[in-house]
Amino acid sequence: MISAALKAFEQMFSAPFRKVLFKSLGLTVALFITLAIAVQLGLAAITFSSTGWIDLAAGWFAGLGAIALMLVGGFFLIGPVTALFAGMFLDEIAERVEWMHYRDDAPGQPMPFVLGLTTAIQFAAIILLVHLAMLPMLIFGLGAIGMVLANAYLLGREFFQMVGMRHLPVAEARDLRKRNAGRVFAAGLVPAALAFVPLGNLVMPLFTTAYMTHIFKTVQRDEQLALTGHPAR
Repeated sequence: MISAALKAFEQMFSAPFRKVLFKSLGLTVALFITLAIAVQLGLAAITFSSTGWIDLAAGWFAGLGAIALMLVGGFFLIGPVTALFAGMFLDEIAERVEWMHYRDDAPGQPMPFVLGLTTAIQFAAIILLVHLAMLPMLIFGLGAIGMVLANAYLLGREFFQMVGMRHLPVAEARDLRKRNAGRVFAAGLVPAALAFVPLGNLVMPLFTTAYMTHIFKTVQRDEQLALTGHPAR
């Protein structure tokens, strides 16, 4: 796991990774700006009172409340939204990792567009679920341990299976993950910890894709070696 994490971190600063990161962040910013404009236009169309100054004051307070709500909501939504857009480019990241580190292996196949889109949406939903799960733990002071464990399970599960689907049918990728559930969970602790680093959730989807590509390759080779005595190709 340490070797895989170091390789993924090293690649995070390469030009191809930065290109994907900037694209996903740019789409994220564009979406939030669009939402902010839509909220402002919606509020401007509402008449709060027939009295001019009351309507103006109510509009200002409503606008400030909407901004505050978006800032708070953004804390929980920035990760899922970034994951959604990053998920659209995950094949690009995985392909780059495979080309740099596993050229002798059979290359993975990009997921069909519909499958890739549904996978990206699923990633976003998973990240949102994890972030929402953090809220009651923060309120009731249950500590960070439960949050890390939930992150480790969900992120490890989803990203490992996504990488596996580049090389195996969906059912086989799922079975491989289930047979190695303990290893996948332990590997998920790394991106789970990254989520606690300030702004770490912005780069986490891309890092985890690269990281889980290494984990998948290791697990696949270990299984093949145990079964046939020869590593997978």
